[in-house]
Amino acid sequence: MHAQRITALTALGAASALLLAGCAGASAAPAADVTAEPEYSGTLSILTKFGGDPLGPYFETLAAEYEELHPEVTVELIQETDQSVKDKTKTLTASGALPDIYFTWTGNWAQNFIDGGLAADLTEVIGPDTEWGKTFGEASLSAFEVDGSYYGIPLYNNGKFMGYNTAIFDEVGIEVPTTFEELIESCGPIRAAGYEPIAFGNKDGWPALHYLQQLFAYNVPSDVLHDDFSPSTATLDDSGYVESLEQFKTLVDECTDSGNGTNGVLYTTAQEALAGGRAAMYYQEILEFDTVTAEGNALTPEHFGIFPLPVPEGAAGEPGSIEGAPEGYLINAKSPRAALAVDFMKFATTLENATILSSPPYGQPSTVIDAVTPETSSVAVYEGITKVNEASGLVIWLDTVTVPEVADAWLAGGEALISGGSTPEEVLESVRNASDAAE
Repeated sequence: MHAQRITALTALGAASALLLAGCAGASAAPAADVTAEPEYSGTLSILTKFGGDPLGPYFETLAAEYEELHPEVTVELIQETDQSVKDKTKTLTASGALPDIYFTWTGNWAQNFIDGGLAADLTEVIGPDTEWGKTFGEASLSAFEVDGSYYGIPLYNNGKFMGYNTAIFDEVGIEVPTTFEELIESCGPIRAAGYEPIAFGNKDGWPALHYLQQLFAYNVPSDVLHDDFSPSTATLDDSGYVESLEQFKTLVDECTDSGNGTNGVLYTTAQEALAGGRAAMYYQEILEFDTVTAEGNALTPEHFGIFPLPVPEGAAGEPGSIEGAPEGYLINAKSPRAALAVDFMKFATTLENATILSSPPYGQPSTVIDAVTPETSSVAVYEGITKVNEASGLVIWLDTVTVPEVADAWLAGGEALISGGSTPEEVLESVRNASDAAE
């Protein structure tokens, strides 16, 4: 679900290391033939990021239905959570047991598998001109395109928004903030009314990076920001970085109850604070919308609203950008069941199954055209995906868009900034050093 992410060292760094194991045996097996007729027998293994409730039953149901259609096929699910899937992927790949189908993020994370020869080239079956490819939004397909070839199956779209309790806003008498400065100003009255202004937990490190990446998109010119993702072109000397780090530190200090102690708070604890009616706001992904308003929670769909993280006054970047990216699946390039894997993913992405995925209780907005509608999805999920589609640009998660060494430096820097162990200038310098060393 949450974009995403443990630490860059154990996640993205592990991705680079694990590919060495995958590449070592690259010549030992022929490339997967994804265009062959599938043989409906044997065991098909799938590593998902849908472990736990409410997402777990989705792939379980798909697997059962596929097995019913093809009785000689057994679908073996390895269901992991957002926090465990990276370590699991590392372990499976290093041991030579990478599943036939496995979850991926976009950016450098997916690129490592593609470069390592572990992701099958799916261009002939899912390229934008193919029958299957035409069922997806082209932007989603392009997120997994490298040098004209298509490698990923985009399962759902995602974006980051501030979710808020409209009843608390009404009680306190505040409007949805239109600038970052107004957001900070709203925190005092909310706290005075007995609520946590913004629930925040950074124990896993990546929640801080989500704030920072969106602020970077606002404060750093787009071309500069994208050049800075790659060590070969990065300078990381734009003043917008320090401004963003300062703004984030202000939000942590003035709008969260835990302040510099948020490094010890789980993101799920923050999520529960909004769901339980104890917090007014929580910065979250579209994938979480239906979770915070699930049946039994104090926060109901009727009192749940969203807005993009407001743009700081005088920001020099792209004010219409949204942080987010589709998430999807790769097919093991060495799998002898590659054709069967393609067939299963075609089944998983039919309009019927895509609509189920996009609807409560799952609320994962499918990339399949016409799957997300006001009739099938919750109001918030539909609004969120509409805003993503209308954004002037999408900025990929900071911990998956860049190389492992830089992602790790950003993660450590975010934690140090929150705790007071480093200044914004010191954080940026540490990231710059990591980028220079990785070049």
